[in-house]
Amino acid sequence: MVSSGANVCRRRVEVRYAIVGTGARAQMWARELSRHGELVALADTNPARVAVLQKSYPAPGYDAADVPAMLAKERIDLLVVCTVDATHDEYIVAGLEAGCDVVTEKPMTTDADKCRRILDAQRRTGKRVTVGFNYRFHPVHQQVRELLPRIGEIGSVHFEWVLDVRHGADYFRRWHRDKANSGGLLVHKSTHHFDLVNWWLGASPETVTAYGRLFFYGDEAGKRHGYARDYERAHGSPAAADDPFALQLSENDGLRELYLEAEAHDGYHRDQNVFGAGVSIEDDMAVLVRYNTGATMSYHLTAYSPWEGYRIAFNGSRGRIELDMVESDHVAPRVAGQVKGHSAALHGVEAAREQGGVSLRLREFWQPPQDVPVAPFEREGHGGADARMIDALLTDGPSALDGARSLLTGLAANESMATERSVRARDLLDLSEWER
Repeated sequence: MVSSGANVCRRRVEVRYAIVGTGARAQMWARELSRHGELVALADTNPARVAVLQKSYPAPGYDAADVPAMLAKERIDLLVVCTVDATHDEYIVAGLEAGCDVVTEKPMTTDADKCRRILDAQRRTGKRVTVGFNYRFHPVHQQVRELLPRIGEIGSVHFEWVLDVRHGADYFRRWHRDKANSGGLLVHKSTHHFDLVNWWLGASPETVTAYGRLFFYGDEAGKRHGYARDYERAHGSPAAADDPFALQLSENDGLRELYLEAEAHDGYHRDQNVFGAGVSIEDDMAVLVRYNTGATMSYHLTAYSPWEGYRIAFNGSRGRIELDMVESDHVAPRVAGQVKGHSAALHGVEAAREQGGVSLRLREFWQPPQDVPVAPFEREGHGGADARMIDALLTDGPSALDGARSLLTGLAANESMATERSVRARDLLDLSEWER
């Protein structure tokens, strides 16, 4: 994906890349991109987090405010953006204007104005923005895409995604709990799911209607359901000692280094009380989308489930496809306070503790249902999708327009929840200006 040009970035035998935002997710990017190039610079608002990544990748460290100077001095080809969602546009545009291609974590950004700024900068500079939609690279999701023509034209999609009380709770402990930072779960988390449907259907959202609320987490709901504990953050609090929703940073070497020992620099608390005050995002959301193909989708995201995974069904003119993916069938008490997912701080122990399974069924008209053997996939790294995504991003991958289409579904859903009316995606941002 590295473009030719006479600016800061030039073609080389190996890609020279830099990462801005050196939290847990950056560890995956550093590891996987090292197979393709050289990590030559790191930047963050917190020098302690830069120092943690430098133990494995001894590249020069910079303050995030100095990213433009870093790009020029280190002759960067590819900038990877892993910062707080609401700041993505700042670093994406800086990278483009320095002559670099940019890969950004999802979501591409958090509002329509920032999205426009990114699309304008990409067009102006001729450089490329790629969005890290790793779910596209899961073998089973790719298998579904290949299978969809068997059921003809798609009329409707039914999609339920549930986050368990370990993974779901984690969004309410950290910066994501503030909608100004993350855009809420319909932007931060569901952008993965909305992109999958856009990709599966070859479609763009037209009209969105949504309802959502904070049902389980937060101070009021915590009291109502009997889960409330009297503490602001878990570390050092006796009230959090036996709370299954509390994250104990001091008990995990990786999290302690990345966050607890970094607090002196910025005061950021990674272990806030999920039933405390200050939560401005929803945890239970229902969305109805109409696409430009005429298809519709009913979607529901729940962030407080006893199990984790998703169910999706496609109804077509020649049949139906059903995919059930159980990523974890329950949360064991001994892992309830640990972090799920990509964090290297888990030291690889998580996958062995999770029990799940996957089924894929094809129901063609006039035929008995057919259970389709699913493509093999790994239990770690989002089904092995992270590594496959990195391989693809260096040549091609989900574009800035893909990031914008997914974002618009979430933004329109947020607007619909706020206004209690249906919202047309193009009224927020008309992408036809950049699709030409």
